[in-house]
Amino acid sequence: MKNLIRWTSSLVLTLFLAAPAAADGLIMARMDKPFPEAMTLLQSAISSRGYTITRLQQVNENLERREFKSDMYRVVYFGKLEEVKRVSAMQPELIPFLPLNITIFAEGEQTILVSSHPKTLRQFFPDPALKPVLDRWEKDVVAIMDELREDSGP
Repeated sequence: MKNLIRWTSSLVLTLFLAAPAAADGLIMARMDKPFPEAMTLLQSAISSRGYTITRLQQVNENLERREFKSDMYRVVYFGKLEEVKRVSAMQPELIPFLPLNITIFAEGEQTILVSSHPKTLRQFFPDPALKPVLDRWEKDVVAIMDELREDSGP
């Protein structure tokens, strides 16, 4: 089990580090809203699609160790409990990727949101039984980002 966790952590790190080179591995949105307002809009967009926010993780401490100073940097985890249980039972290897998440951080007067593209999971988990769920996750995460981009207008 420890080896699986180490392997999965390495895979996640590799995907994260490789993603900027392959922009299609990420979904991003930039908002002309200050961080607190953008955070509220993000949580509302997630909830309006039937997801439950399971955790708001602050990563400031780790960033400060790397001399990046910001108190406006969070990872928002969200999912649908029964769906996560069902998908985890079908494909236990998916557990490290759940629940879904969006990273949100301030950049000056703007806010940036980033998420791994759910279609990336299809490359690693091609099970046809997962396709409808992964397709819906993709549709929902893209819709959340699109809504936030639209909310960013004047």
